[in-house]
Amino acid sequence: MTDKTVEQLERRVNDLECQLAFQEQTIEELNDALSQQQLLISKMQDQMKYVVGKVKNMDTSNIENPANEPPPPHY
Repeated sequence: MTDKTVEQLERRVNDLECQLAFQEQTIEELNDALSQQQLLISKMQDQMKYVVGKVKNMDTSNIENPANEPPPPHY
């Protein structure tokens, strides 16, 4: 191999190593973002279950039969 060929190969290997390092960093950042989003989704699911439970347990007697409500004071 000539010196020029060896230099070209070394340059290509260095470029590939730089690309690999960049990709590893990007994957790590994406993994961190995904983990944070999953935690947020889990928290939101818990909050939604709580709200749904509250809504199911609400007293709906006034909603089902509005005729039992007294008229507003301006009547």
